[in-house]
Amino acid sequence: MDTGHLKYKRIILKVTGEVLAGAQRYGIDSKTVRDFSKEISEVHGMGCEMALVMGGGNILRGSEASKEGMDRVSADTMGMLATVINSLALQDALEKIGVPTRVMSAIEMRQVAEPYIRRRAVRHLEKRRLVIFAGGTGNPYFTTDTTASLRATEINAEVILKATKVEGIFDVDPFKSSQAKLYSELTHMEVLKKELKVMDATAISLCMDNHLPIVVFNIMTKGNIRRVVCGEKIGTLVGVGGK
Repeated sequence: MDTGHLKYKRIILKVTGEVLAGAQRYGIDSKTVRDFSKEISEVHGMGCEMALVMGGGNILRGSEASKEGMDRVSADTMGMLATVINSLALQDALEKIGVPTRVMSAIEMRQVAEPYIRRRAVRHLEKRRLVIFAGGTGNPYFTTDTTASLRATEINAEVILKATKVEGIFDVDPFKSSQAKLYSELTHMEVLKKELKVMDATAISLCMDNHLPIVVFNIMTKGNIRRVVCGEKIGTLVGVGGK
């Protein structure tokens, strides 16, 4: 398979759970999942080795539940289980359109997902299977952004694609200010120093330590995943020296 037109040949796509909710505030919207799967299928069909890290915020976000009085460890565990639900929904949609998919969970549940084993995950990618990493890191207090950074490092991904509902990283919340400025490039250190909330500090630091670039882009624009992996300059590139 010719992959010469791809800038990135192995990627981690970090997907926030809210994307699967579509126009709803919570839950899973079937049409949105089907449309999203078609976008992923197109890129996978180009020869890109793809792994996804799913969030669970459309069902339950552990940090928010803990603010309401729930024990943080229990809340985070429930949040990690929510990512498994999202992963299974996406797997179903992908396999219905012919994309071989494996869900690998950091929390062991062999009846519904494979346990996460790094070498097995890499082998799946080499065999042209799309891998969905569910269950976060398997530990409380760690976000799915940190999961994406960790898994990307472990499988030697070339980039993390951070899928959001805005065009990239702004200096202030674009939903709260019409004067928000979009950054085209940033270093990891600039993201930390400016306290830009695109990913948590642990995730950014892990990427910085391993020289792993991040592209933050709008997943709601059709074709953007393909544009990013083909090297088009959209969204915000976070890297060492902006590279």
